[in-house]
Amino acid sequence: MAEDHVTVPRGRHAPPLEVRLNVQRQRLFQSAAKVFSEMGYADASAEAISREAGMSKATFYEHFANKEECILALVEAAGAASRMAVAAAASSTEEHFETKVHARVHAFLGGLAAFPEMARVVLVDVIGVGPVGAAKREEMLQTFADFLVDENRRAHESYGAPLWVSADDAFAVVGAIVELASRQLRTGHPEDIRDLEPVIERMVNGLVNGTHRQ
Repeated sequence: MAEDHVTVPRGRHAPPLEVRLNVQRQRLFQSAAKVFSEMGYADASAEAISREAGMSKATFYEHFANKEECILALVEAAGAASRMAVAAAASSTEEHFETKVHARVHAFLGGLAAFPEMARVVLVDVIGVGPVGAAKREEMLQTFADFLVDENRRAHESYGAPLWVSADDAFAVVGAIVELASRQLRTGHPEDIRDLEPVIERMVNGLVNGTHRQ
């Protein structure tokens, strides 16, 4: 999701309603990410988000019942987009496990670097929603872990890639990656989130290859 506002033609050249609604929703997500990351969840409001998007509050409420529903939907959409980017990162003809890990870690961190406001909201600020926000964040982590297990199984069947010993191993890696990224977004350490790439690659390769040899 780009952070520059997207627009659609108006008048007789306007696209179908479904397209216009999708564009509105993306603009609201972009604006919500900016507002939540700058103001924090507690001080953010539907009015602030709609104003940032250049829309009326009525338009906001056509898409979301309240700011809680908005941030939870944003987390869901961002998680899905991230998984798609990671899945597409490695060539389908590449049959070297470490090369695929590198490509996918590079794509994941590149996405966080490109959209830091969105990343902060999804990985950090959603916790401010309370138990429902924490549950949504954990659900996102579990979905990503399940995705890695499925990808790993297909790679194993395709070219003999080493397998996770258990789904918990995959969740542990996802949790560690998210905490490393969250710390960087909160503290600015390391200066560039992409500097975490070698750390994450060593962790993934070490766990999977290490357990494979046992």
